[in-house]
Amino acid sequence: MKIKPSLFFLLALAACGKSEPPAVEPPPAPVKKTSYTNPVFTPVMADPSVLRDPASGYFFVFGTEDFWGPGQGTKLVPIARSENLVDWVYIRDAFSTKPGWKADGGIWAPDPAYVNGQYYLYYSYSVWADSNPGIGLATSLRPEGPYTDLGKLFMSSEMGVPNAIDPFYMEDGGQKYLFFGSYSSAANNGTWGVPLAADGKSVPDKNAKFKIAAGDFEGVIIEKRNDYYYFFGSKNNCCDGAASVYQVRVGRSRALRGPYIDKEGKEITQRGSGSLLIARNDKIAGPGHNARIITDDAGTDWFIYHGIEVANPMIPNGPNRRALFLDKLTWQDGWPVIAGGTPSTTAQPVPVFNKKN
Repeated sequence: MKIKPSLFFLLALAACGKSEPPAVEPPPAPVKKTSYTNPVFTPVMADPSVLRDPASGYFFVFGTEDFWGPGQGTKLVPIARSENLVDWVYIRDAFSTKPGWKADGGIWAPDPAYVNGQYYLYYSYSVWADSNPGIGLATSLRPEGPYTDLGKLFMSSEMGVPNAIDPFYMEDGGQKYLFFGSYSSAANNGTWGVPLAADGKSVPDKNAKFKIAAGDFEGVIIEKRNDYYYFFGSKNNCCDGAASVYQVRVGRSRALRGPYIDKEGKEITQRGSGSLLIARNDKIAGPGHNARIITDDAGTDWFIYHGIEVANPMIPNGPNRRALFLDKLTWQDGWPVIAGGTPSTTAQPVPVFNKKN
């Protein structure tokens, strides 16, 4: 069909009047954070333990069951995720319902580990001053859960150890171990270790336990570095708000089973022992119950723990506001050191993580 000249002219004019849409400017690249200031996660992440997922490279932190405040409720082992140990996002709770193998108690001091191709979560089940607390185990195919409870690993009464809480999992020389224990002045008090079965799900011989620290320590973490095993343990009251004097002390040994010795040459199986690593200052109370040491891509070690801001120490109508803290750990003469021996309160360089594992 032929187009009339007048119509062709109108179509040409319309085409000439069209304009291309302006190019959309790409969003600016995010500014890479170069510093951080404590705390790195609020309101609460008490008794933190950190796992790095070998597949994604993400870090996951797990905390004690706690009330987070009005509108947030109680978190049944909260889990948060981060790429850099500084920027954390709450993901979910490890449990949707509380394990049923004990009548009363909270789920405290969870310790995650990657074991036999799965994610294991050892945890304490206790009330305050519990006469017979216990330790349980849950598993998941993903680090963020949800976790399926496998039930009780053991009760204090079955181990013959008072206040058997605060589990810490470790492998050494092809053997799996669980360390545990907390404050007590009773007989057989202290921090103990016991060999686990090859699958990490049971204790074949409860009589094979061995003691490594006195009953004025809790929250054991053991780090292997060069020729030494380093014991990190917390002392004093964790939960006295702005007045808390919780702190971390250390000892070291050439063997996993000890003896662990402090800088003064005292065995830490003696009460009142351990060399001070970190203690409170006028702004941060109760620093302690640290996680495993994390080494960044620049070779710097990082110390992760909870602390209480003196200016904001309590959740309204709730518990101590034990937030998540991070500080650089250095080594001097074969001993770990935190700058000033106290939590940092000013801007600090962020850890260096260039790539995911």
